[in-house]
Amino acid sequence: MEVKHNYIDEEIIDFLNEKVDQYNRPNFIENDPISIPHRYSLKEDIEISGFLAASISWGNRKMIVKNGHKMLDLLGESPFDYVMSHDAKQLKRLNGFVHRTFNQEDFKFFIKALKHLYQVHGGLEAVFNKYATGESLQPAIHQFKKVFFEIPHSQRTTKHISDPFKGSAAKKINMYLRWLVRVDNRGVDFGLWRKIKPSQLSCPLDVHSGNIARKLGLLTRKQNDSKAVAELDSNLRILDASDPVKYDFALFGFGIMSTPIEKKLI
Repeated sequence: MEVKHNYIDEEIIDFLNEKVDQYNRPNFIENDPISIPHRYSLKEDIEISGFLAASISWGNRKMIVKNGHKMLDLLGESPFDYVMSHDAKQLKRLNGFVHRTFNQEDFKFFIKALKHLYQVHGGLEAVFNKYATGESLQPAIHQFKKVFFEIPHSQRTTKHISDPFKGSAAKKINMYLRWLVRVDNRGVDFGLWRKIKPSQLSCPLDVHSGNIARKLGLLTRKQNDSKAVAELDSNLRILDASDPVKYDFALFGFGIMSTPIEKKLI
């Protein structure tokens, strides 16, 4: 199966659509970081909890989910209330939190930066709405990082927000944007941000989705970087221009859920 001159074989299309249907379901949530914002019903709680969960979404999935829930437990019943009303004493309860290289100081800064975003810029959605342009949200991600770090911060913390303009695939933040923008109708993605179109989203590219995309001929670039995201975006938009990132479920889901034998068959 291969891609030639922007033509994608019907066999690939059928395979991908089948896998979207298989994995874009609520039972996929339990072991995925998106389970964390599903704890909440208030828009701002979903936004903030999703952003924090996505920010630590690298490494072992079970550990991501475990630590994501731990993060939110530390913030109490409402992440939004904690962000907006926290003081120095309350920040001390975050002491000891760590997920790989994301530590308590990073966590504390994220809380302060989120408060600044909501007080000064109108919130997470407002920032992305302001900078969303054309067919891609990658320029908006670049601008978002500038806004997020416009208050005093440690240089070490900047690595936890990726910048596609510096070559990053920005997997975590592209995944977060999928959660908040994509209208799912299956109880997985939230579709809360309606001013941004799902057609503007980019596929969250990591080792799993990248490997399957290459096996299917949807991606030729070897590195999982911003250029690879652009190449994959181009091909996924051929499959569905209005909802290209639904194929994240197919690529990532098949990448982590299938057996080695199944992978060899494609």
